[in-house]
Amino acid sequence: MLAGRTVMITGASSGIGAAAARLFVAEGAAVVLMARRAGRLHELAAELTAAGGAATAVPGDVTVAADAARAVEVAVETYGGLDAAFNNAGWGTARTPMHLMDDADFDGIMDVNVRGVWNCMRQQIPVMLENPHGGSIVNTSSTAGLVAPGVPSAPYIAAKHAVIGLTKAAADEYGSRGIRVNTLAVGATRTELMQKGFDENPGVEEFLTGGSMLPRVAEPVEIAQAAAWLCADRSSFVTGATVPVDGGFTAR
Repeated sequence: MLAGRTVMITGASSGIGAAAARLFVAEGAAVVLMARRAGRLHELAAELTAAGGAATAVPGDVTVAADAARAVEVAVETYGGLDAAFNNAGWGTARTPMHLMDDADFDGIMDVNVRGVWNCMRQQIPVMLENPHGGSIVNTSSTAGLVAPGVPSAPYIAAKHAVIGLTKAAADEYGSRGIRVNTLAVGATRTELMQKGFDENPGVEEFLTGGSMLPRVAEPVEIAQAAAWLCADRSSFVTGATVPVDGGFTAR
C-alpha cells in the first residue's frame, strides 16, 4: 500500500497516468499530477479530491526543466516532501522508416521520452535524498526499449532504450543512499494515443497482440498496478530492474 506517501505522476491527464493517479489515491497516497493538458488534469484532481483523496494538479511540460522543478516544489509545499515518482509521460509518432523521418520528429521523441525523464529525476532525487526512508522512482519505457517490435519507429526505440539506461545509471548512483529506480517495459496498452494508432493503422493491433503469450491489449490500470508495486515497500529489494508488463511479448 501507498498510505502516507506522496507520489508525483507525469503524463497524468489520461491513459496509464490517470489510471495510476486513481489507483495510488485508492491505496492512500497523495498525488501531484503533471501533464500538458491543464483542463483534463484539473478535472482529474477535482474528481480524486471529491472522492476524499489528496490530489494536486500542476500543469506542465516534462521537456521544460522549470516545469518539472515546479511540480516537485508543489509536492514539498503541499504535502511536505516526495516519496515516490512515476515518470510516465511519453510520446511517439506515426510509424515512418528512418530515411523518411524528419529531424523534428526525432528531436521531439527524444525530448519527451528521454529529456523528460532526465528533467524529472534531476528534480526528484535531491528531495528524496532528504528523506530518512529514501524514495522510489519508476520510469515508463516500452517493449521497444528491449526489442525492435517489428514496425518502423527508430527514434522511439532508441528513446525507450535510453530510458532503461538512465534508470540503471540512477539506480547505481543512488541505491546506497536509499533511492530505488526501476523501469516498466510496457506492452500494447489501450490508451488514447495507442487507440489512435490502431485506428489509423489497420492490422497493427492484431500484429502486436499476435506476438504476445496473452494475446490482447492491456488496460491502463494493469500497468498502474505494476507501478504501484514498484513505488511501495512491497518491492523493497528491487532496483535497477526493467520489468516487462507486456503479456509475454518480449519473452518469445
